[in-house]
Amino acid sequence: MSNMEKNLFNLKFAAKELQRSSKKCDKEEKAEKAKVKKAVQKGNMEVARIHAENAIRQKNQSVNFLRMSARVDAVAARVQTAVTMNKVTKSMAGVVKGMDVTLKSMNLEKISALMEKFERQFETLDVQTAQMEDTMSSTTTLTTPQGQVDALMMEMADEAGLDLNMELPQGQTGSVGTSVASAEQDELSQRLAKLRDQV
Repeated sequence: MSNMEKNLFNLKFAAKELQRSSKKCDKEEKAEKAKVKKAVQKGNMEVARIHAENAIRQKNQSVNFLRMSARVDAVAARVQTAVTMNKVTKSMAGVVKGMDVTLKSMNLEKISALMEKFERQFETLDVQTAQMEDTMSSTTTLTTPQGQVDALMMEMADEAGLDLNMELPQGQTGSVGTSVASAEQDELSQRLAKLRDQV
């Protein structure tokens, strides 16, 4: 049993580490946003765009880490129940081979695959499953939706008390926060139109 308890500790530890990584991404996002603001104030739009892309990427990464942390946490809770109820099956014990390496890798795809194996084991047990849609692969891609990037640049310009005469591309937002981004875009487009009328 001690072996499974060691694995349980590793799962809980990994969940905490993933949470830490999420917080680190949040910090990075804030730092990149500040750089966007500085670059916008200097009128350097190319540099501002690069930092805006980085900020959006960090934000998406943060969400991914947080989501995976919750998933690992849920698996840990179910392992705990299995251990307590003496329902650890041979196949479940088999799943944990090489688990340490996977968890330490901080590779979301590898951890996701491991959690899937665990979750399959639990489907046979009468333990509540918290099914989380696996949006990992789609959101870890390196492309950043330009609509979001433009919106962020505008936001930072706003905070800096500057007006950016940028034409925002319509409907180019990605899957993350599309509705928010497009609502912001509509608002920005209207403000831009007003500005152009004044000129």
